[in-house]
Amino acid sequence: MNERETSSSRLLKGAAVLSLAAILSKLLGTLQKIPLQNIGGDGVFGIYNTVYPFYTILVTLATAGFPTAVSKYVAERHALGLENGKREVLRMATLMMALLGILGFALMYLGAPLLAVWIGNGHLVPALRSAAPALLFVPLSASLRGYFQGLQNMMPTAVSQVAEQAVRVAVMIGLLLYFTAAGGSEAVIAGGALAGSAVGAVAGLAVMLGFWRGHRKRAGIRAGQPGDANPGRGDLHRPAPAAGVHSQGFRLLREMLRYAIPICLASLAIPLISLVDTFTLPRLLAGHGDELRAMVDVGVYNRGIPLVQLVTMVASSLSVLFIPVLAEMNLRNDWDGIARQTRLAMRWFWLIGLASSVGLALLAEPINVMLYEDSTGTGTMAWVAWTAAPGALVTITAALLQGLGAVRAPAVHLLAAAGLKAALNALLVPQLGISGAAIAGIAAYGAAAALNLALLLRRTGLRPRLRDAALRPGAAALAMAAAVLLLRLGVDAALPPGRLAALAESLLGVALGAAVFAAAVVRARLISAAELAALPRVGPKLLRALRKLRLMP
Repeated sequence: MNERETSSSRLLKGAAVLSLAAILSKLLGTLQKIPLQNIGGDGVFGIYNTVYPFYTILVTLATAGFPTAVSKYVAERHALGLENGKREVLRMATLMMALLGILGFALMYLGAPLLAVWIGNGHLVPALRSAAPALLFVPLSASLRGYFQGLQNMMPTAVSQVAEQAVRVAVMIGLLLYFTAAGGSEAVIAGGALAGSAVGAVAGLAVMLGFWRGHRKRAGIRAGQPGDANPGRGDLHRPAPAAGVHSQGFRLLREMLRYAIPICLASLAIPLISLVDTFTLPRLLAGHGDELRAMVDVGVYNRGIPLVQLVTMVASSLSVLFIPVLAEMNLRNDWDGIARQTRLAMRWFWLIGLASSVGLALLAEPINVMLYEDSTGTGTMAWVAWTAAPGALVTITAALLQGLGAVRAPAVHLLAAAGLKAALNALLVPQLGISGAAIAGIAAYGAAAALNLALLLRRTGLRPRLRDAALRPGAAALAMAAAVLLLRLGVDAALPPGRLAALAESLLGVALGAAVFAAAVVRARLISAAELAALPRVGPKLLRALRKLRLMP
């Protein structure tokens, strides 16, 4: 096996490891919200979900672009054998990340009372301050992750991500139980839950430092070790005058900033829609009652969001398969192949999103009781379920546009959607409460999906047919809806009301609904055997499985 094949194989394995770690981390992060609500109640749940998007924005600002920039510059110097150059990249990145972490910590900890005033709820101060220490550690982990990714070693990043999330969830649940048993207020209990973020961040950094220590031993790196592995190759190997060392370092830092800032700004688009709710819902809902009541309403509003996040998580994991495929076709000017892959991807993700929205909306009541013990906010949960369909379209259209080289457009469209969400929140929440916020979410994601779709169709020249885009999928959704409703009637007649009946309705409803929808899709020939086989990597395996089950000719 030659060097190129070895590098390609290592890269593919690394991508698989990172993808698996990302899925596991997101799954832990999504499912942990269920015990959070069950133990702490809707008030604690509301405070947590109001503070966490703000924390996410600060983490994104501090970390989103720099690991990518670090990996790029480390990879370039590693290819040339510039050991001092790699360490200089890490040193300057760590310096900048530490500074950003300190600034983020100060903003969130010292500015917590002011932020609570801006958001419109004084119960948020303990939670804001509890999450703040995490910002001292997460950026440092990010710089080390970028370093190892530049060496095409994805294992440290994967292990640290999973460790950070697992420790965060474990500590969160432990502190929830402790403060709840001690009779703490909702603000204190939510602060304990968010303290798990800081402990998780410490665990993630500890893992990265362990990998870094092992790497130093293997590479023979010593503090203050002069020279490079291959002296004489490149300017970074030449002894620089003492006065020029700092100028070289800051020049490198400016280059990394220029590379990292656009990536960082693009990454802000997705959490920005959640941040809109952080800065609008508490104040708008406080008009209906006191501040704590507003936090309870925010908690009820957030009951359905983890379910939609599971759908978008699956969509995100699958959508990345199309980016390299379209990028390669774009380089070859293979417009027929681009049109074929785009049509297939759009159909698949529209069907996944539609089935998810219909199923979650129909099963909103039993799912609500199963997960959260009562049916409070079932109507709002049903509205929130309808964000799954446009959310899946936003995910796949963004990936397809990125594969075609349009990297910034999806981010701009999401920024516009965030503005629409803010305007509709202001208009609908005073009239409809949290259901108004859910309807605003549907409109915002729908607008982003429409903008992405319009640009994608213009780029590819596709003209979707109404029959394939709406009529046939609608018929499949109706068949699924009828089956699920009949099942619910049967379970309600057979079992007394309660969490056991809700569990049976939810699990059986999901299984039956998925089976009926899939059968209707195959029957309507919305997906052909050839199109299924054309799916990157997973298509042939799925086709073989369906043929074994005699569901596909």
